[in-house]
Amino acid sequence: KDIEFIRSYYYNKLELTRFSSSVGKYVGFTEYGVRNAEYWNKDASDLSAMKAQKEAVCLNHVQNKYNNVL
Repeated sequence: KDIEFIRSYYYNKLELTRFSSSVGKYVGFTEYGVRNAEYWNKDASDLSAMKAQKEAVCLNHVQNKYNNVL
């Protein structure tokens, strides 16, 4: 429950758009990013795939990363 998958899209050191598994959708931070977020949020299959990334990437590897840190 404490793990969050975040994928951010940047251009020229400026964050345009971000997907967060805790929010469950894309959020735009610029005018261009907001348009992209609205377009990407309409695609249910893409949202499902991004939500699945939390389990595929984060949850399967968290124990290995935690053990390496300790």
